[in-house]
Amino acid sequence: MRAYSHPQRGFTLVEMIVVIVITGILGGMVAMFIRAPVQGYVDSSRRAEMTDIVDTALRRIGRDLRTAVPNSIRLPAPAGSTYIEFLPTVAGGRYRADPAGSAGLCGGSALGDALSFDMADTCFGIIGPAIAFAAGDAIIIGSTQSDGSQPYQGVATATSVRRMLAPAGVGTQSIVQITSAVPFPASSELVGRRFAVVPAAQLAVTYACLGAGINANGDGTGTLTRYWAYGFSAAQLTPAAIAALGGPSAILADRVSACSFVYDTSNQRNSLVAINLTITRGGESINLYHEVHVNNVP
Repeated sequence: MRAYSHPQRGFTLVEMIVVIVITGILGGMVAMFIRAPVQGYVDSSRRAEMTDIVDTALRRIGRDLRTAVPNSIRLPAPAGSTYIEFLPTVAGGRYRADPAGSAGLCGGSALGDALSFDMADTCFGIIGPAIAFAAGDAIIIGSTQSDGSQPYQGVATATSVRRMLAPAGVGTQSIVQITSAVPFPASSELVGRRFAVVPAAQLAVTYACLGAGINANGDGTGTLTRYWAYGFSAAQLTPAAIAALGGPSAILADRVSACSFVYDTSNQRNSLVAINLTITRGGESINLYHEVHVNNVP
């Protein structure tokens, strides 16, 4: 018998073009429906990330300010500035100021372990648990001025004694050896008899907003930077001067478009620091406002 073969047929060019066109139409319709949700998700993720950056930065600043030495916060303009300075504390306590200290605890000094305010003294006893000191720590007593100038003025002088020299010893101590070339002024002797310890690893700290603005792409151009361990200065240093010293620094937030610090000392015992921080990405901005209550009772 003769075998008959059936010819095989494929898609014609016209059929392929029709299928491609229909697929393209369906794909375009699907893209129109999912574009908005996808874009919304991307926008929400970006806003959440920006909000988290700002919130984390503000919480870090607030946590630092709450541990600041009383009346150590200062700004170049309290009504509004782009940078703020303060002295953080790592420990503190109360000093013995009664005249009944045991003799001989300060190298044979008749003052014993009580801190004297009418003559130069070299030690004081801690009321309560002993404190562990590190080399280079500073001790501050009697910081009472709301302009923040006193703790930065250096070692004892005839009219201003706020920051004493670091303890002579390190490790846990109940009797703190200090150096005071002249008597402390009467204004340093307060009812609370408190002292604060500024860690050598931190010393003075500055938070500064640098180069804040918006570029042509709609992105913030500034940074929020933390500087520390640059020492003490009687006059507040600018961020540029601090950076020139070459000390440690860290960027807490980038793409900053606006930033300000306000320090309200109308109630000296419980002052208020207001922080306003804005970051901008792709023309969209996130702004958060944070208030920090500061206890300025020395």
